[in-house]
Amino acid sequence: MERKFNFSIGEFYHIYNRGNGKRNIFLNKQDKERFILLLFVCNNVDHVVIKDLPRGSPLGKIKRGETLVDIGVFCLMPNHFHLLLHEKIEGGITKFMSKLLTAYPMYFNKKYERTGGLFEGTFKAEYVDNDNYLKYLFSYIHLNPVKLIEPKWKEVGVKNKNRVKKYLKEYKYSSYVDYLGEDREEKLILNKEAFPEYFEEFKDFEEFIDEWFDYNKQTSLL
Repeated sequence: MERKFNFSIGEFYHIYNRGNGKRNIFLNKQDKERFILLLFVCNNVDHVVIKDLPRGSPLGKIKRGETLVDIGVFCLMPNHFHLLLHEKIEGGITKFMSKLLTAYPMYFNKKYERTGGLFEGTFKAEYVDNDNYLKYLFSYIHLNPVKLIEPKWKEVGVKNKNRVKKYLKEYKYSSYVDYLGEDREEKLILNKEAFPEYFEEFKDFEEFIDEWFDYNKQTSLL
């Protein structure tokens, strides 16, 4: 599907894509960790040879040049991913996604001895045209993993909010815990300063997520 807009500097975009034929694109922990490494490494105006990086390199030890985009949110699911990006320089999103969606399939195809496209065509992008939508995406993207333990939570509400919140805190393949203040190297992927300061304190984000659980519970009873 042809995109009907051009990326503009200073604007925000919801970027996502899924596996070809809805196939899983992350088969284990190592696959997710590689994609997360690439989120950091590919966000770089300079060329980086992934195989030259020491195995298990902490993100903070990897040298990179100026970043191409600002990443506000990320979330990996078994057969797709979500990103919330800010166009920082002209052509930044296009260059970043080109690097990312070249490097990861090369890794995946080599590891699993396969050929052909891994993703379902070019990446999808939605322009975030207002503040309410932008803030909504912080919940929508971060709450995606809830489907893995409560597939119908949006229709019937969350059965056990404490269980779900515990699961989200233990799910290391999104930026959810980075907004709760967990001190981990993956926080270096994000540039929160490029996004509105919706959550001045960590508890503000947790309360925001609680409101979404309560909202979906109420609407499921209507």
